[in-house]
Amino acid sequence: MFAVVKIAGQQFKVQKDQSLYVPHIEGAAGDKIEFTEVLLVDNDGKLSVGNDVTAKIQAEIIAEVKGDTVIAYKQKRRKGFRKKHGHRTLYTKIKVTGIV
Repeated sequence: MFAVVKIAGQQFKVQKDQSLYVPHIEGAAGDKIEFTEVLLVDNDGKLSVGNDVTAKIQAEIIAEVKGDTVIAYKQKRRKGFRKKHGHRTLYTKIKVTGIV
């Protein structure tokens, strides 16, 4: 059994007991969260899509982590202008506990 769920504007294919990294979600480690925007559910060959889906995804926050460093570098030739800027995007690691 799997489902496609929309989390923070991105779509993820999830299964029970799966861990995945999603864009930052407010909450502390150990908090239970629920996603209601389910787009597709496959239950052993029975497919529910669109408005037919009434499922919810239950998950637990495991940790907050930072992604890899992304460097933005700008330069204008012959002008002596150089600018270097970097950041690390925050992600939340969650574990799917059930598809209801």
